[in-house]
Amino acid sequence: MQTPVPAIPTALPDVEVTSTARRTTPLAVVVAAGGAAPAALSARGEELTGEWLDAIAFTGRAGEVQPGPVGSSVRWVAGVGDGAPGQWRTAGAALTKALNARIEQDTGAGRTAERTLQVELPPTVGPEEVAELVCGLRLGGYRFVVTAEAAPPVVATIRLVTTDAAVESAVRRAAVLAQATALARDLANTPSNVKDPAWLARMAVRTAGKVSDVVVRDEKWLAEEGFGGVLAVGGGSTRPPRFVELSHRPSGRRRPHVVLVGKGITFDTGGISVKPAEGMHLMRTDMAGGAAVIAAVEAVARLGLDVRVTGLVSCAENHLSGTAYRPGDIVRHYGGRTTEVTNTDAEGRMVMADALAYAVDRLQPDLLVDVATLTGAMKISLGVRTGGVFASTDAVAQQVLMAGVAAGERWWRMPLGSDVDSVAEEFADAVHSDVADVRQCPPGPGGISAAMFLREFTGDLPWAHLDIAGPARADRGYDEVVAGATGFAARTLVELAASYA
Repeated sequence: MQTPVPAIPTALPDVEVTSTARRTTPLAVVVAAGGAAPAALSARGEELTGEWLDAIAFTGRAGEVQPGPVGSSVRWVAGVGDGAPGQWRTAGAALTKALNARIEQDTGAGRTAERTLQVELPPTVGPEEVAELVCGLRLGGYRFVVTAEAAPPVVATIRLVTTDAAVESAVRRAAVLAQATALARDLANTPSNVKDPAWLARMAVRTAGKVSDVVVRDEKWLAEEGFGGVLAVGGGSTRPPRFVELSHRPSGRRRPHVVLVGKGITFDTGGISVKPAEGMHLMRTDMAGGAAVIAAVEAVARLGLDVRVTGLVSCAENHLSGTAYRPGDIVRHYGGRTTEVTNTDAEGRMVMADALAYAVDRLQPDLLVDVATLTGAMKISLGVRTGGVFASTDAVAQQVLMAGVAAGERWWRMPLGSDVDSVAEEFADAVHSDVADVRQCPPGPGGISAAMFLREFTGDLPWAHLDIAGPARADRGYDEVVAGATGFAARTLVELAASYA
């Protein structure tokens, strides 16, 4: 019997822009921290007296949500902190969570639940803050649960009340970015008894394939083309590997070409270098980088960005069996370069090496970016809310960091190469093998040595390696993030592509 999973992509609240509030629809307003006069933030501020705010000890911090005064047209009051863009995202997520909780209470008590909310925007708010609010409103109630129970009713529509027509384009764009994050979460959250390489490839066709070109290659094509890394990693599983290529090509003149490479390991046992049992269940999310690439290409196409973008996802299961690859094996990648295998649990770099070499040979990109849950070392270095950036040049690193700021995702640059930091160059020679061109797990800091290995397959192109081992999954919710897969990096990749448009 087929295992039931929630419908993909997850339905998120619709967000509309209107100039007129409806009397019968619950209303929410926003209030800043620091004792700012509510009247300066909302046309209905006169209903939120300072006396009332003091009585409920409302601070206005980002994420604080309180029911409005009894008898007032204001149903909810949400804090936006100091008004920084990220605070608006936090406020939006908290507001959706509060409304969903009220809907669940009303439904359980047999009362009619209001599934539409209108949020009155302050006249001074700009498109950037509104975009962050929309992101939070759409993602704050995200839910992925495999259960026999019917999904609880949630907020269906959120109307933003404003007379500023300039925010409409920001709202539309933010809605697409939020949906990209949700799709990346969906793909990574799906359990691996459902999600194998063929399933992930089919989902790329079903989602991104609606607005972009998607081509799926099977294990026979991989063998013919010499994708030795993908075949080696996938060789231990009865469910064969796949290679997915997604393309967004605006017609007309030549555009800058950005190629995104994602790790698509649909489950990782570690192979013969088997992982500890504790925490192995989380390896269903080991394809979060591939999920981010699929979601980003779809979003780029939906936004109609004036840039050529290609996504490559090497999909495989890393299993332990009699046909699994071994430490000591020598694997020949696409293009002929060879790798000495020293740890079968370092499988991500093996499948990505093939894709990177393919990108260099076939696609000639202006920018090459790979994204992966690659090393536990990055979780130790940066924690679980910040991604690591390794870049070939200062300019590329800055582009990624700025894209992260625009996306509301945190990144930190790590050392790589003599043009950036001599710290990394002391480990460069360790990548080379005595019996092959390179060795898979050279000694040295884990995150840096992995980046050094991948660099060998980038053909000296402008390149960035994004290690998302920490922020790709969360143990508990924060801001617009919920426990489970986070969808981290999807929005950053879209913003990075947009910077080339």
